[in-house]
This record gives sequence, C-alpha cells and structure tokens, in this order.
Amino acid sequence: MYDLCIFDLDGTLSDPKVGITKSYQHALAAFGIYEDADDLAKFIGPPLRENFREYYSLSDSDTEKAVTIFREYFAEKGLIENIIYPEIPDILQKLKDCGKTLAVATTKVKLFTDTVLIYLDIGKYFKFVAGDEMDGSLTKNGKRDIIRNVLDALDPERKMKAVMIGDRKYDILGARDNGIDSIGALWGYGSRSELEEAGATWIAGSVEDIWRLAASGL
Repeated sequence: MYDLCIFDLDGTLSDPKVGITKSYQHALAAFGIYEDADDLAKFIGPPLRENFREYYSLSDSDTEKAVTIFREYFAEKGLIENIIYPEIPDILQKLKDCGKTLAVATTKVKLFTDTVLIYLDIGKYFKFVAGDEMDGSLTKNGKRDIIRNVLDALDPERKMKAVMIGDRKYDILGARDNGIDSIGALWGYGSRSELEEAGATWIAGSVEDIWRLAASGL
C-alpha cells in the first residue's frame, strides 16, 4: 500500500523511558524541581525545549540551561538506557524485503539518533534518518520540518505514497502538514484518543499491525 514508511523513534521503535526520564530528572534538579519518572513519561515525543517551557514556565535562557544539563546525562548514559520493542526488527526486515523504503523522523537530535539506532542494531534498515539540530531549529513547528526533510531527500517530486508511523500527536500532525497518511502506534506513549483527535489515518494496536497496514493495505 505504501512505498515509503517513515518511523518515529521514541515510543515507536523503542522504549526510551529510563534514559529520557532520568535525563529530565537530572536537568530539573538543577532548578530545585523533583519529579517521579512516571510523571515525566508524557515528555517522551514532544520537542525538548517545548516541555521545559510549557510545563515549567522556564525563561528562554533557563530553557537552554536545562537542555544543556539534560544532554549531559543523556549523552553519557541516557542514550543506551533504551530498549527496542521485540517485534520491531522482524517487521522492519519484512517491510524492506518487500521493497518498502524505510526512514526515521524524530524530534531527537540527529547525532543522538544515529547513536541510538546503531546501539539498537536497526540503523541498517533505514535509507534516511532525519532529526533535530542541536539548537532545536527544526522542531519549532513540531515534526513538520523533520518529516519534510525525509520527503525532500527520498521523494523530492512527491511520487511515492508515504506514511508516517508514530505514537504521539506530533507524528500525526506532522504527517498531515506534509500531506501524507499516518499510522498511530498504541504501544507507545500516546493514547488512542490523542492519536484519533490528531487525525490519524490508521490506528495500529500492535507492531504486527504495521505490516498489515503499511504493506498489504488491509
């Protein structure tokens, strides 16, 4: 059904909860803020700076300080405190074997994304990987510009039928803004209502559903 399958990373290909929540705890502690890991899980997916500004009302300068401190922990430990969902490698292999082009579009910084994909041993499946810049310039509009970078690189004339696969509304809205379909992944950190309200074309209850929806179109 689709020629190009674009995957979100966090909450879609892997579960990064431990590494990301510990990184947030490390950053917030510098401001005297202490949160339980479970309360920070909602931050998996949205742009980093957006979370600090929206939920903690940090100024621009304090937001940049928080991002720097977050990355101190994340770059050293948080990157590998990340577990791939068990069914993902098989699904990626099946999609690739049937001729699909695979890519990644994530709000995570590109440098960190490449490291995570290597660590999880799934980088080999993707023809192109798009992530944010260190300054957050590509996530000022959610995931719109990240997804556009994938399309510009792999399908500049927009002749391929593409779909964005992700677990949060940012994936769905970014797909909509680029005029492509989307599949909401229920095993991640977004709810069914979040994905449906954002306008997901399809809802996948399991990883195996990705094969059904993306490859066979059933």
